[in-house]
Amino acid sequence: MSKNLEMQSNMTGNKPTASTQAYLDIKEIKEGVVVMKDGSLRAVLVVSSVNFSLKSGDEQNALVASYQNFLNSLEFPIQILMQSRKLDIHGYLDKMRAIMQQQTNELLRMQTQEYIEYVAKLIEFASIMNKTFYVVVPLTAGAGQTGFMAKFMNLMSPAREVSLHQTDFEKSREELTKRVNQVAGSMGSMGLKTIVLKTEELVELMYNSYNLNTSSPIKIKSIEELDLTHVE
Repeated sequence: MSKNLEMQSNMTGNKPTASTQAYLDIKEIKEGVVVMKDGSLRAVLVVSSVNFSLKSGDEQNALVASYQNFLNSLEFPIQILMQSRKLDIHGYLDKMRAIMQQQTNELLRMQTQEYIEYVAKLIEFASIMNKTFYVVVPLTAGAGQTGFMAKFMNLMSPAREVSLHQTDFEKSREELTKRVNQVAGSMGSMGLKTIVLKTEELVELMYNSYNLNTSSPIKIKSIEELDLTHVE
């Protein structure tokens, strides 16, 4: 009986469990680029938004025409994503509390306190959402050398293989940067501002994307200066 239990334990309890990363298509994130398992690369831009409904008829037509020209000019696919999260205003409220503490006028101090309490309750009960828009720019890597002699040489000299991989990565990254600049330039012609996400921001974005219920909104240092967020 004990042998049967031991065998069952060996067959079930000791099986190595695969990590979540094994099920993702992402191999690594480095130098501001997402490297996929198939060797292709991805760059991500966060893009500002415009309130289309507040534009005049001529402005709306101009925006539609610019967007159409942008799509027609592309020689590669892009992916447009939108993330909707509950608005996080803790930083704003902390600034208001600091201002309140420095206020010498008692009446203004009380009004600031009431304003802070009102905004906090409004966000809590209204569930105001913050929408952020992203554009994913891909680059499919070349097939490279896969012949027998190439594999044999790489096997005999692992350092050579690493060097070749780094060289290929740099060339692909340079080509991807050209695509990113093209997209950013076209977005700029439509009056949209863009930021290319760096390595740390990409890691945070990926983590937040796979942990929607527990993660906090992505924090980009210069995002507030460019006013990229759209609130509803």
